[in-house]
Amino acid sequence: MNRRFLPLLLTIFFFFCGFLPADAKRAETLDIGGGSAAVSYLKGSAEVLGLGKASWTPLSLKDLLREGDQVRTKAGAQMEVILSDNSRLRFAGDSEFKVIRMEAGDSSTSRDVNVHVTLGKIWASVTKATGAKGNFAISCGQAVAGVRGTVYRMNVEQDRSALVRAYDGTVEVKGGGKVVEPPKPVGPPTRVAGPKPIPGPHKVTMEEWTVIIKAMQQVRIGADGVPEKARDFTVEEDRDDWVEWNKARDREI
Repeated sequence: MNRRFLPLLLTIFFFFCGFLPADAKRAETLDIGGGSAAVSYLKGSAEVLGLGKASWTPLSLKDLLREGDQVRTKAGAQMEVILSDNSRLRFAGDSEFKVIRMEAGDSSTSRDVNVHVTLGKIWASVTKATGAKGNFAISCGQAVAGVRGTVYRMNVEQDRSALVRAYDGTVEVKGGGKVVEPPKPVGPPTRVAGPKPIPGPHKVTMEEWTVIIKAMQQVRIGADGVPEKARDFTVEEDRDDWVEWNKARDREI
């Protein structure tokens, strides 16, 4: 090679290197500690109300979410958070949730993850648990959907009804167990045999239920907490922009 052209070639080489995407130049790392998850993708805007904080603050890429944080996404937003075990949780716009527990676990400790969704759409891509048996659950006002390793999603509507769909593995959906006041008896006064001790006011629980759904199955839970019969769903009825985006992200993983 003619040495006269060497400086020119080197200049061109470094010029193009400067325009390489950031991911091509260096691998991005997220420091995720116990009890937290990191924002790994954010399109649009979202904000967080930290535990013990008085005001909401905007979320940014790589921010950490910790136990007790409340989050809400704005209209049209898409957000993904990643746990230390590489499990992912994604949220559509107009979603509201609270981080209850966020311990991903490891080879020696159990996983304990619980995210409570009050409104909106959440998609979970859960890795197989590496440690002792643990818990990975998405909950709403009417049910709790728990897994060890699978792909599933939950929609929580304005009327508090919910839909759970499984795409891989098995999902256990549970309801009931809520404490409610017993109804007061209505009717004419009746005669009693005589004075005797009676129990004081007490509380009763709603009937508990469990529904198991597998890949390409769903269960709807009404606003009253009563589940419909689980059934299969088709790719066609499930297809929308939210689902397609999540499937594309899962393929990247």
